[in-house]
This record gives sequence, structure tokens and C-alpha cells, in this order.
Amino acid sequence: MRWFALGLLAGFAGCGAPEEKAPEGEKTQEHAPEKKHEKHESGHWAYDGATGPQFWGELDKKFETCGTGTHQTPIDLPEKVAPTGATPGTLAFDYQPIPVAILNNGHTVQVENTVPGGVVIEGARYYLVQMHMHSPSEHTIGGKNSAMELHLVHRNAAGELAVVGVMLNEGKENVPLKPIWDYLPLDVSDKSEVVPEGAVDIRALIPDNPSYYHYVGSLTTPPCSEGVRWFVLTQPSTVSKVQVERYQSLLGDHTNRPIQPLNDRKVSIFAPK
Repeated sequence: MRWFALGLLAGFAGCGAPEEKAPEGEKTQEHAPEKKHEKHESGHWAYDGATGPQFWGELDKKFETCGTGTHQTPIDLPEKVAPTGATPGTLAFDYQPIPVAILNNGHTVQVENTVPGGVVIEGARYYLVQMHMHSPSEHTIGGKNSAMELHLVHRNAAGELAVVGVMLNEGKENVPLKPIWDYLPLDVSDKSEVVPEGAVDIRALIPDNPSYYHYVGSLTTPPCSEGVRWFVLTQPSTVSKVQVERYQSLLGDHTNRPIQPLNDRKVSIFAPK
């Protein structure tokens, strides 16, 4: 696999298969340019063109929920942050640095977790399966996007999913993400490989403010399965302009699904006193 290492081309071959694969759909995001009239295979999807978001539900029977679902993600979140509605309370993060088992699947750059760790929500432990990014952000706050959005995808023993989202505004370099940016994979693959050095300190990616938006939604990519518990932290972190540009040069200038209707759902906000 070739790496976009420190802005230069580098080669490294290794094997870092994760112990547990990420949930189908959420583990794959794409921004591969496609002609509008290009013939496409069943199941192939993109962020624009003939296989863009507005057509996902028609591309494959397994993707029908993308078009018919009523509890879809992402959504626009309220700009005013005040405690609202019942929430699961404080999220108990229990992360440790993880090896950079990285892949570029043509939709996103993803790091798969191979060590114990995750988050405890209402007494139930959710194991961190993988992390990936979108640019610009998928969720909006008060109608505005952030430069990027980080998704930490978790699964509990019952197979239920919980995603922690961190908004990344353009600003200072995100140092905890540097081990990923140092080895952005140039080649598209469905298998991760461990980079020569470095680890991602997941806990350092979580802002100090424990407040979050909470609602029940879906995977943001096909098959758009619903029933996913979303926790979008109210305090953003930062990412530098250079980091954003390098990511977009690899995957395109937009890898985010459009905002979905809220419908009958309510967004609750956890903000400790």
C-alpha cells in the first residue's frame, strides 16, 4: 500500500486485519467522481452523480431504507445549547491509544480498532469498532457545517450501534489526528494495514466539555439502517486548513450526506450543571 506520508509518496506493506469489522454501511463512505450517465453496478454508490444520495434507495434492494426511512441521519442540530429532554447522562469514555490500522475505501479514511476500549452508556459497554471522517461535516448546527466531522463507531454485545460525533472546525492543527494524516493511504482497499509507527490517542480526540446532542438516527451511508444512537458533542475540536486540504485532495471536496428531515424525533441535550 502506498501512503501519503508527510506529503510525500511512501511505500509500506504490512498486515493489520482488525479483530472486528465495522458495521456495514457506516464503515464505507465514498467520494469517487462519476459521470451522470455512466453505467454502474448494483450496490455501487457515491456522493454525487447518478449514484448520489438522492438515488441511494433505488440502487439496491438492501439500500431501500435510504429512501424510505423516517429516522435518518444526519440532521440539523439546534444552535442554542441548553439541557433539554431526558438523556443517558454522562458518557463514560474508556479509550486507550490504538494502532493505526488504516484504509482508504474510496469513501473515507478509516482506522479500525484492534484493542479493548469504548464508552459506557447507561451501564452498557459499547466497544469502539472504528473511526472515520467526513468533510464537510454531515451534521450541521444552526444550519452551518464544520470543516470536518469525526465519527467514533461503537457496538455493544447485543449488536446495537452508538456513534459519537466530534465536529472539527478549521483552526489549529489537530495533533491527535496527526498519526493518521502522516499515513493517509493513496490506494483504495477494503482491508486495513498497520502503519510503520505511531498510534491514535482516542481519548485526546474527545473535547473536555461532556455536553452532547442525542437522538436516534441511522447510518449515514448505505444501507442507512436505523436504530443508531447518536451522541454529537457540543464542543468542537479543530483541524488545520492543511489537514482539510490533504483529506479532500484524496477523497474529494464533499463526503457528506445531505441533511435529513427530523420528522417525529426530538433532539435532547445533555449539559451537566
